[in-house]
Order: sequence, then structure tokens, then C-alpha cells
Amino acid sequence: MADPPKENQNHHHPQDEDDAGAAFVLQSKGEWWHAGFHLTTAIVGPTILTLPYAFRGLGWGIGMLCLTVMGVVTFYSYCLMSKVLDHCENAGRRHIRFRELAADVLGSGWMFYFVIFIQTAINTGVGVGAILLAGQCLQIVYSNIAPHGALKLYDFIAMVTVVMIILSQLPTFHSLRHINLCSLFLSLGYTFLVVGACIHAGTSKNAPPRDYSLEPKESSRVFSAFTAISIIAAIFGNGILPEIQATLAPPATGKMIKGLTMCYAVILVTFYSAAVSGYWVFGNKSNSNILKSLMPDDGPSLAPTWVLGLAIVFVLLQLFAIGLVYSQVAYEIMEKKSADVKQGMFSKRNLLPRLILRTTYMIFCGFLAAMLPFFGDINGVVGAVGFIPLDFVLPMILYNKTHKPKKSSLTYWINISIMVAFTGAGIMGAFSSIRKLVLDANQFKLFDSEVVD
Repeated sequence: MADPPKENQNHHHPQDEDDAGAAFVLQSKGEWWHAGFHLTTAIVGPTILTLPYAFRGLGWGIGMLCLTVMGVVTFYSYCLMSKVLDHCENAGRRHIRFRELAADVLGSGWMFYFVIFIQTAINTGVGVGAILLAGQCLQIVYSNIAPHGALKLYDFIAMVTVVMIILSQLPTFHSLRHINLCSLFLSLGYTFLVVGACIHAGTSKNAPPRDYSLEPKESSRVFSAFTAISIIAAIFGNGILPEIQATLAPPATGKMIKGLTMCYAVILVTFYSAAVSGYWVFGNKSNSNILKSLMPDDGPSLAPTWVLGLAIVFVLLQLFAIGLVYSQVAYEIMEKKSADVKQGMFSKRNLLPRLILRTTYMIFCGFLAAMLPFFGDINGVVGAVGFIPLDFVLPMILYNKTHKPKKSSLTYWINISIMVAFTGAGIMGAFSSIRKLVLDANQFKLFDSEVVD
């Protein structure tokens, strides 16, 4: 086994003398409700508007079951992860990064790089997805105001990227707490607006015909079901829990569970209402973004325009917060390499590299978003390949390694069975998401001005 990189060796205190990533980006000053805001922003996002689309592949019964099971499993898994972090902290090794925690507990160098690779894939994926969706929101508003306007999707993506570059200069994760509180209210806001719009559409006289049947061919039904499971996994996914726990003022024990409880209260309200109302109205015609279903290209919109307009503005604003939360890990890696901790956070020596590196990162994400406007499919792959290992499998392994529950105990077997089930779901999900990508590939055009469904 290769030795884990040096940064794992000196883990007695997060503020190691030369670790600017820890000292600047992951400052430990937060209260439990701040962690709740961060968690909610990391989990509850506009991806919940994809839930009716996921139900398309599962139907009512299995859809509700999957949503509930994944909710329970992720809550359980995040609590375990928090316990593992507490356990290491009590043993004098406070970890503030997912990759160091995994390398420390599992003791292998490749694990460190595996987690970095997957986290980077998720974070860049979410960054690109947030910019693309925000660009799409602007485009929807614009095409309603000026139906024959000259601006294309990539113009809006460029606008969003500029805003993200400005916001990305906020130096620490902790400094996002007010933005993330707003984001929590925004997610509640657009969920209620969309649910209201769906109820309005479902009860109006031009309601779409409802059909809840699944696909006729058995093989495509199985593939759709696994793609749907990957989508739900990606919606519940987080992947940056240790970094969020790092923003808590020590001692962090127990605070994370309170933060998680607050976050899951929001999830309970938003996930079920969006999934049920959207699928109830549109059935197996649900679009991968329910707002698009409510505003069909042919025909009048199925709800008052101001409701949908407001929902889109809320989504747009929340996407900025989400893009920021997920780029923190990338920034923290950059600061670790580029900043000089001996000088102030805003000294010229640290400000310039931060400005250049973060701007470059955002431009890169924006460029990818403009180039690949078929992100719905890629998101399924990211969910299966990224979120499932980090959120459904690794926490269980880490817990079984650190707390060593007895082989005969229930906890041990629950953990093992969750790991096995989700490893299988991850492999199948990756396969079916990649299959969908390949099937849709002939519709894809680089720098297209339409987002492929």
C-alpha cells in the first residue's frame, strides 16, 4: 500500500501551521444551525424538480418507497459519518476533509485519491449543472418576455458565470451562512409555488390527460428504474459532510445531528410535495424539470405566469448558493496549495492568487455548461458513480472500521446490507445512465441553445 500523502500525518489540529485551506476556507466558527443551512443548501436544490421524472420510471408505490428508503438511509449514513468524525476527534485526530478521514480510517493511500477524484467529479458536476440550470432559467424568462429575441443559451450562461465569479470571492465556507439561510427559504418558496402551480394545473379544465403506466418493454422498464434510483440518490447526495462539519466551532459532537434534523425537516416538506404533486398531474409525461412541464412549448402555460416566473427567479437565486457550496472543496484544495497562511486572508499575497484561481475555475465550469447542454443525463451518471459511493457506501465502511460493531449485532448487518444493496444499485445505475447518454447522443450538439431532456 502506498503511504497516504503527508497531509494525513500531522492531524492533531486542523490549523496546521502551513495549511491555508483549513485556516481560511474551512474556518471553524459555526453553530449547529449554520451547519443546518449548509446541509440544506447542499441537499435541497432545484434537482427536486426532477423528482416527478424519477417517479416516471418507478410508478407510485415503488417511487414513494424508494424516496422514503433513500431518505432514511442517507439520514442514517450521515449520522454514522458524523459519529466517525467525532470518534476521530476524541482520539485527537480532528479531520476536516472527507479524503483525509477516509485515508486515516482505511489506511491506504489510494483511498485518499479515490475520494478526491469522486469529490472533484461531484463538485465540478454540480458547479456545471448549477450554471447550466441558472442559464436555462434566465432563458425561460427571456423567451417569455421577448419570444423572438436574439440571445442564446450560452449568452445567459456567460451572464451567470460572471455573477458566480463575483460571489466566489467570498473567502470562507462560514461566510456563506447568510446566503445559505436565504437559500433554505428560497427552496421552500419555489417548492410551494411549484406545488401550487401543479395543483392549479391538475384541477383546471385544460389539465393534461393522466397516465401512470410504466414502459411496456420489460428491459427498458428495468433500465428506467435504475436511472430513476440514481437520480434520487443524486438528489439526496451530499458528499461534503466532513467539510460542513469542519465549519462548526469545536466541540462539534452532537451539533451535526441537530443540523441534520433541521435539514431533513426541510427535505420532508419539499421532496414529497414536489414529487407527489408533479407526478399526480403529469404522470409518465413528466419532464426532467417540472417547470418545463408546466410551461409547455405548444399551448398556454398551465399555471399563472407570475407564479412560474417567481418560482424560476427563486430557483435561479438558489442555484448561486448551491454552486458556491459545492465549489468550496475545490477552493480549499487551491488555497492549500496557493495561499500563504502567515499573511492575512486579504493580504495582496493571498488575494491575487485567490482571485485568479477562483475566476479560472468558474470560467471553466461556465465553459463546460455552455459546451455540454445535455446535463440531465450526465447528472444520472454523477449520481451513480459519485454520490452512491460517498454517501451510501463509504460511511458504513468507516463506521464498521472505527466503532467495530459485533459481527452478530444488528448495526453491523444493517450496514453491510445497505452497502451491498447500494453498490449493486450504483453499478446498475451507472450502466443504465450511461446507456441513456448513448441513446440520446444523436440529439446532442455542442454549444446548443436548447437543453436536451
